[in-house]
Amino acid sequence: MKIYIIIPAHNEERFISKTLQSLVSQTILPEKIIVVNDNSTDQTENIVKEFVSNYKFVSLINTSSSIEHLPGSKVINAFYQGLHSIENDDTYDIICKFDADLIFPDNYLEKISSHFASNPKAGMIGGFCYIEKNNQWVLENLTNKDHIRGALKAYRKSCFKQIKGLVPAMGWDTIDELLAQYHGWEIKTDISLKVKHLKPTGNTYNPKAKYKQGEAFYRMRYGFWITLLASVKLALLKKRPKLIVDYLKGFYKAKRNKSSFLVTEEEGKFIRKLRWNKIRKKFL
Repeated sequence: MKIYIIIPAHNEERFISKTLQSLVSQTILPEKIIVVNDNSTDQTENIVKEFVSNYKFVSLINTSSSIEHLPGSKVINAFYQGLHSIENDDTYDIICKFDADLIFPDNYLEKISSHFASNPKAGMIGGFCYIEKNNQWVLENLTNKDHIRGALKAYRKSCFKQIKGLVPAMGWDTIDELLAQYHGWEIKTDISLKVKHLKPTGNTYNPKAKYKQGEAFYRMRYGFWITLLASVKLALLKKRPKLIVDYLKGFYKAKRNKSSFLVTEEEGKFIRKLRWNKIRKKFL
């Protein structure tokens, strides 16, 4: 299966060489790796250029955007810069959006290719992020085991096109899975695929982002009660209970401002039903 990988990168000089080395050392190599250097002010560009000179399937795109690291929009806008570069090339089978601070096991692409090949209903496949604590690599436990982290998304081309790509907003890596399921696709996670995450999630987010999660819940049409439950769960997983208040403030801020929804009314109805079904299963 032909795999294309797009890696948005902003000031990743500490990690990106490790990410790229892990990808060019795969048991099954990708057809293309496109690194989008998004307004970096460090040595990211020069490091990537070394890989470009050594590997024909690695390429570099330079782009400029805001230097503020707000979740969602910045990284997806950079992703689309890479996607636009292949818009006339429709020969890939799998499109991946990977972060620039990961170390993949050498069989990662082989395993996800196998999953896609064996299950035609699989629309998205991914492993799990691990972070280093006390000299040990432990699961970065921020989501359910059936959710693929935004850092390592891999999409079947037909699924990616049916959900109309990725939404440049906070919550994009939840919306994609919800819409995939709305269209009948399955989300597959593989616990055996342990990916080292060198920079824990949220470490570089701008302080302005603290209300963004609640705004995302509103824009995904969760409604108040699902937003409350999701806020409590996420805040406790992050071990920061005060975030519950921030998330709810963000929800009501978006509601007051009548922020645009990210999904249609019909999709929102499906999403709420799906969420409530999952909540009920946990208590049965």
